[in-house]
This record gives sequence, C-alpha cells and structure tokens, in this order.
Amino acid sequence: MMPQEQYTHHRSTMPGSEGPQVYKVGIYGWRKRCLYFFVLLLMILILVNLAMTIWILKVMNFTIDGMGNLRITEKGLKLEGDSEFLQPLYAKEIKSRPGNALYFKSARNVTVNILNDQTKVLTQLITGPKAVEAYGKKFEVKTVSGKLLFSADDNEVVVGAERLRVLGAEGTVFPKSIETPNVRADPFKELRLESPTRSLVMEAPKGVEINAEAGNMEATCRTELRLESKDGEVRGEKDRRSKSYSSNRPTLPITGW
Repeated sequence: MMPQEQYTHHRSTMPGSEGPQVYKVGIYGWRKRCLYFFVLLLMILILVNLAMTIWILKVMNFTIDGMGNLRITEKGLKLEGDSEFLQPLYAKEIKSRPGNALYFKSARNVTVNILNDQTKVLTQLITGPKAVEAYGKKFEVKTVSGKLLFSADDNEVVVGAERLRVLGAEGTVFPKSIETPNVRADPFKELRLESPTRSLVMEAPKGVEINAEAGNMEATCRTELRLESKDGEVRGEKDRRSKSYSSNRPTLPITGW
C-alpha cells in the first residue's frame, strides 16, 4: 500500500462539533491498476529496444574500426567483399588490394564523370550493353613507357604505332585522301588499291615506286589507262628480279577510271 498523508481540519466555528475529520489522498482502484500497467509496458518497451539495439550491433558487426566489411583506416575507408551502391559514389581514389583485380558491375551501364569546380562534366566515359562511349576534348592511348599509340581530337586522328594493320576482309575505305610513306600487304598476301566509282590518284613530290618482289603487278581499268610524264619519259624496264616502270620526272601520277 502507498503511504497516505492525513490532514486534520479542526472546525472551531461551531462549538461541540464532531471530532477531527481525516481526508485520504492517493491513487486507488482502477487508476492504480492503470498506472502499474503503463509502468510495466514502459519497462517492456525499454527492454525490447535494448535487445533490438544489441541485435543490430551484432548483425552489422559494429566495431571500433568500422562496420561489417567496411573498415576505417588512416588512409580512408577499406571495403572487403562485394558491395552495392544505390546512389552516386564520390571518391578521390578507388583501388583494389595489392594482387587483386577491381571489378565494376552494373545491370545497365557504368558511367564515369570528371567534373570541374562548378560541377560541370568535362570528361565522360559510358560503358553500356551496346557500346562504349567516351566524351572529351581529346582521347589518347599510350604505352607504359609513355609512347603515344593513338590520339584523336576535333582536328585529326594520329596513329603513333610503327605499323597499322587492317584485318577486315573488305579492307579499309577512305572517303577522302590518305597520306602515308608506305602501303604494303602482309607476306604472301595481295595488295589491291581500287576505286569502284571514281578515280584513283597516287602522287608524291619525289616519285612513286610500285614494286612486286615475288609476283606480278596488274593495273586494270574500264575505259582508259594512262601513264603520263610531263617533263620526262615513261620507260618500262625488265630484269631478272621484277618488272618496274620509272620516269625521269619526280612525280608520276597513275590514274584509273
């Protein structure tokens, strides 16, 4: 039972009245039972909340060093195992552990954006299910030593390799002119230069040399084949090794229609 406070009130206005009256102050009956019920319910909620907190800490593997596979180190965050990011990831550097590969997987595409101070996209790389797209002012491919292999911008495309090989069955189509010091086929392969609908012109400031070391040389046209030298002669010579055509003029245009 809860302690009760008793207050005694003496009536002095009426002589010969009854003795002092006692008024009981407290919580009794259904109010008391409701109070006990709410206190018990609050204790149960506190215990459940504490148990859930301990369970979450245990399942998520919270430690002083981090959470789960995520560890906090002096150099940043270290993530072990597979991870899934539902929102954009911003980082200064992403690298794998020494000796292990780094994989990026996505159901649609993987996009890498390079931003400036005003969060404007400067360079963008998109790898999708149908194509790999790169957006930027210039695209370069270099070797480990820093030698330029391929470069492309708005003005030109540069191939820095010593040899450019075309493995397609139909060869290479150039809508306009091409400038190169040497055009040759692989060993024991044929070299064919043709223009199906227009003319084919070969010219050089110091002469044009056509040489077939181990076979024949053929020139075919539909209407007319001309070998022209404005300042010198057009001569055909034959020796034991091969057939060649030479001219005293530095430039020898060969045109076919």
